[in-house]
Amino acid sequence: MLLRHARSLLFLPASNARAIAKVRTLPCDLVILDLEDAVPGDRKAEARAGALEALAEGFGNRLTALRINVEGTPWHGMEMIAAKQSGVDYVVLPKVENSKQVKDVFSVTQKPVIAMIESAKGVLAASQIAAGEGTAALFMGTNDLRQDIGIPASANREGLALALQSVILAARAAGIAVFDGVFNRLDDEAGFEAECVAGHTLGFDGKTLIHPSQVPVANQVFGPDAQAVADARRLIEAATGGAERFEGRMIESMHVAEAKALVARAEAVGL
Repeated sequence: MLLRHARSLLFLPASNARAIAKVRTLPCDLVILDLEDAVPGDRKAEARAGALEALAEGFGNRLTALRINVEGTPWHGMEMIAAKQSGVDYVVLPKVENSKQVKDVFSVTQKPVIAMIESAKGVLAASQIAAGEGTAALFMGTNDLRQDIGIPASANREGLALALQSVILAARAAGIAVFDGVFNRLDDEAGFEAECVAGHTLGFDGKTLIHPSQVPVANQVFGPDAQAVADARRLIEAATGGAERFEGRMIESMHVAEAKALVARAEAVGL
């Protein structure tokens, strides 16, 4: 699967063996073994060892990522070396505010980096980060971004609208994937689905998650609709080139390309 086709991207503590075992039974598209916020300082070494063991065992056909701690922490260097030595697909780097941070990690790990945009500085530098060497995708770090901007935790996402769209535009201009931030209220299923729908409407490719129960909804919302895929296949078959009529509407090469992208996404997730 290509990263841009991922719908559900699940964070789990690399120190939690039960969570690692469970994720192998889930239909998530990307497993993110977390060495940063989800792991206390006195368990970082344990988590690093657990991540390497889990990655060696593998996660089937799921994509994998390792979220490391930032430069300046005691664990940053060791975690970059671990990432390089592992079979992980991507490194997730938190609190990115310039392209040099990504380039430095990429140069050591030799793994494509997913940059987390979690501050006002990060949002304003998103275009530079997205286009920088080693950047494979952008993640929205909405929790930290709320705090940095000064948005109350209880508020909805209206205050984040400009930041969200700015990061999406930066990713699209650079031709890379971009994923929405996590939803914290685990007992609010309706709120989670509504936020997924809103994120999909904005243009995010998928959503980062913090609980297994969120995987099915993210897959459904960000996955291709079966009827839309069927329509796309008919359009591709019918198109002959240039502007033409198709089932009561006008189509051109742009619509054919869009249909092919939709079918590719559907095939990537088994639809």
